[in-house]
Amino acid sequence: MTWSQWVWRRIGSEGQPTRAYRSQWCVKKQILDEEIFCSPEASVLLASYAVQAKYGDYEPNFHKPGFLAQDELLPKRVLMQYQMTADMWEEKITAWYAEHRGIARDEAEMDYLKIAQDLDMYGVSYFAITQNKRDTDLLLGVDAQGLHIYSPNSKLNPNKSFPWSGIRNISYSEKEVTTFTIKPLDKKKDVFKFYSSQLRVNKLILQLCIGNHDLFMRRRKVDSIEVQQMKSQAKEEKARKKVERQILAREKQMREEAERAKEEMERRLFQLQDEARLANEALLRSEETADLLAEKAQIAEEEAKLLAHKAAEAEQERQRIEATALKTKEEKRLMEQKMREAEQLAVKLVEQSERRSKEADHLKQDLTEAKDAERRAKQKLLEITKTSYPLIAAYSTPPPPPEGGDLALGSGSMRIDFKDSDMKRLSMEIERERLEYVEKSKHLQDQLKELKSEIESLKLEEQQQQAGVYSLRNEARGYPPEPPYMPHKPPYMPHKPPYMPHSNIRTTPLNHPTCPIV
Repeated sequence: MTWSQWVWRRIGSEGQPTRAYRSQWCVKKQILDEEIFCSPEASVLLASYAVQAKYGDYEPNFHKPGFLAQDELLPKRVLMQYQMTADMWEEKITAWYAEHRGIARDEAEMDYLKIAQDLDMYGVSYFAITQNKRDTDLLLGVDAQGLHIYSPNSKLNPNKSFPWSGIRNISYSEKEVTTFTIKPLDKKKDVFKFYSSQLRVNKLILQLCIGNHDLFMRRRKVDSIEVQQMKSQAKEEKARKKVERQILAREKQMREEAERAKEEMERRLFQLQDEARLANEALLRSEETADLLAEKAQIAEEEAKLLAHKAAEAEQERQRIEATALKTKEEKRLMEQKMREAEQLAVKLVEQSERRSKEADHLKQDLTEAKDAERRAKQKLLEITKTSYPLIAAYSTPPPPPEGGDLALGSGSMRIDFKDSDMKRLSMEIERERLEYVEKSKHLQDQLKELKSEIESLKLEEQQQQAGVYSLRNEARGYPPEPPYMPHKPPYMPHKPPYMPHSNIRTTPLNHPTCPIV
C-alpha cells in the first residue's frame, strides 16, 4: 500500500482526514521530534500501533523482513540510547505488531492516542515566562489539567501546579510588561504572578487558559439533552461500528479460513494429483511386473512341464536302466558261468593236452625203440645179404627158395613193411591230434577273448547307465550336470602269441622231411 492510498483511506467522506487520524499524526510527529518525552518501551509499543494503523494485520508471507525500513517510527534519542541495529528494532516492533492482529485501523489510532495521553508531556503547551521583571528562567505549561510552572531544564516534573479546580481567577493586564495573575480558590494561598513580554504569546496563553478551563467546566456540568442525544448517537454509532467490525472480522476470518481451506484443498489436490500420478506409475509398473510375472509363470509352467516330462523320461530311463541292469546282471552271471565253464574246459583241455603229451612221449619212445629195432634188423639183413651174395651170383637162375626160408623172408619183409605203415599211421594220428588240439586251443582262446570283451562292454554299459541315472536325478533336483563318464583306457599291451600249454610239442608235421620221427 502506497502512502497516498493509506492517506486516502484515512480521510472522511468529505475528502478531509478524520479527527483521529489528524490527532494521531500530530502526536506521532511530536514524539518523533522529541517534543513529547517517551520512554523506549512506550516508543516501541506506539510504533507497533502505528504500523497496525498503516498496514493492517500482520501477514508473515506478505510482510517480509525489511518492510519497515522506509518508515520513521522511533525517536532518534531512543535509537541512539541503545546499541541496536535497524533490523533488531524492526524485530522488536514486529513482535508487538503481530500481537495486534484483529484490531482495526481506527481502533489502532485510538489506542495509540490513549497510550500517548498517559505520557507526562502529552497535551502540554510550554511558554517562556519570568516570575519577576528581570529573570526569564521559568516555563509555563498549559494543559487540560491546569497550569504548571517548570524550570527550563526539566519539563517532566513541575515546580508548582495549579489545577483548574483550584484556580479562582486568572487576570491579565497589559502595561509596560504583560502581567498574569493566578488567584487560587483558597484565599489563604498566595497569588502567583508571572510576566511575558511577547504580545502574541500572551494572547495564545490567554486563549489556551480560557479554552482548557471551559472544557474542564463543561466536563463537570451535566450534559444537556442534545449532548446526551449526541453521546447516545455516538455510542450507537460506536456499537454499530463495533458490530460491523465484528461482522467484518468474522467475514475476514471466514474468508481467511476459506482461503486456507482453498489452499489446503489446492495442496490436497496437488498431493492427490501427485499420488494419482505415482499410483498410475505404480499401476503401470505393477502391470509390467504382472506381465513379466505371467511370462515367468508361463516359462516356469513350461519348465515344470519339461521337467515333469524329463522326470517321466528319467523314470522310464531309470526303469529301463534297472531292467537293463537286471538283464546285464543276468547276462553277467551267465557270462561268468560261461567263463567258469570255459576255464574248467581249458583246465580239462590242459590236462588232456598234458595227458596226450605224455602219450606222445611214450609213442615217441616206442617209435625210437622201433626205429632202433628196424635199424638193427636192416643191418642184420645187410649182413645176411652180403654173405649170401656170391652164392646168388654163381647161379644164373636162383633155385626156388625153400618154403620155410621164403616164408621167413616174406614174413620179415612183411614185418618191415608193417612197421613202416604203423609208424606212418602213428605219426599221422599224432599230427592230427596235435592239429585238433591246436585248433581247440585257438578256438578256446578266441572264446575267452570274446567273453572278456563282452564282460568289459557290459561293465562299461552298466557304468554309463548308472551315470545316466545319477545325471537325471541331479537334473530333476536342479543340480548342475556331471561330466560324462570316460572309461579308463587300458595301457597298450604288445601282441603276444596264443597261449600254448606245452611248448615242447613240435608244430612241424610228422610227414615233413625235417621231422626226426621219419
